[in-house]
Amino acid sequence: MTIGNKIAWDDTVLPFQLDRADIRGRVARLDGVLNSVLEQHDYPPAIEALVAEMTLLTALIGQTMKSNWKLSLQVRGTGGPVRLIATDYYGPSKEGDAGRVRAYASYDAEKVDPNGPAFAQLGSGYFAILIDQGAGTKPYQGITPIAGNSLSECAETYFAQSEQLATRFELTFGRSTEKGGVEGWRAGGMMLQHMPKASPLAKKDEANGDQGLLTATDMLDPDEEDNWNRANILLDSVEQLELIGPIVSPTQLLVRLFHEEAPRVYDPQPVEFGCTCSAERVATTLSIYSPKDLAYMTKDDGSITADCQFCGAHYVLDPATVGRDVVKNADEASA
Repeated sequence: MTIGNKIAWDDTVLPFQLDRADIRGRVARLDGVLNSVLEQHDYPPAIEALVAEMTLLTALIGQTMKSNWKLSLQVRGTGGPVRLIATDYYGPSKEGDAGRVRAYASYDAEKVDPNGPAFAQLGSGYFAILIDQGAGTKPYQGITPIAGNSLSECAETYFAQSEQLATRFELTFGRSTEKGGVEGWRAGGMMLQHMPKASPLAKKDEANGDQGLLTATDMLDPDEEDNWNRANILLDSVEQLELIGPIVSPTQLLVRLFHEEAPRVYDPQPVEFGCTCSAERVATTLSIYSPKDLAYMTKDDGSITADCQFCGAHYVLDPATVGRDVVKNADEASA
């Protein structure tokens, strides 16, 4: 498709609420963020599609992260060429700052089917979400099996099974051509979630999802289910170009879809590509190794090197400045 230049709502997540349906949600538009994530690697098309979908999911879910919180999504596959897809979302340092997203995939290039569907290349495995609220807190982690036919369906299953929250994602993403012939990635998506109750418990006697897992409606009573189904039917009418948004703004889209549900919007959250790697972090990682271990890692030129899997940054370190003994000596000198 051919679209115009960058617009005001690119790389943003807009939170909203449907007051008459007791549903909250978010609309995400990504272009520069997704290009920055994917240009770090030369992924095959199927792997690019999985990373793009995972990045969009991470932006939608991560919008609720508070200052200096970190959200991580992981999919670990077995039996297929994809070993791991990992994403991180860092909450803004202060109000008005952008949230930061990064992502990468690990896969067996020889086993990737260039003509096969992207999701099938995961095989079996699990989908996980981890939330780190910072120093002095214990990270929260939830895990569910890979289920359904897409990463967004995996995320829906996760929220039903682990959080017992009815959740729906509608996503679209792909390459587009801007005026002037510049090609890049664009993505748009919407997340719906039924407002949580004080004691969220499954309302149905049986789980109706794939592999016997819970589904969104398993958590809803009849009145809630009517509201939920109505909102989902309205979302089913959305068009791909409306989600990507070269013409329709997020607020216009909400009015078109949900005007009878009394949509209310909040301040949008800007999103940007961002990696937290540094030479200091690499040195900290190496602080657990003994001189023998470091000697094994040392290259012929006398250096230890490390590459960031997220952004591709290359670090070169002197073995004499890192490792367990260096940390021990520094601690003794400061005692």
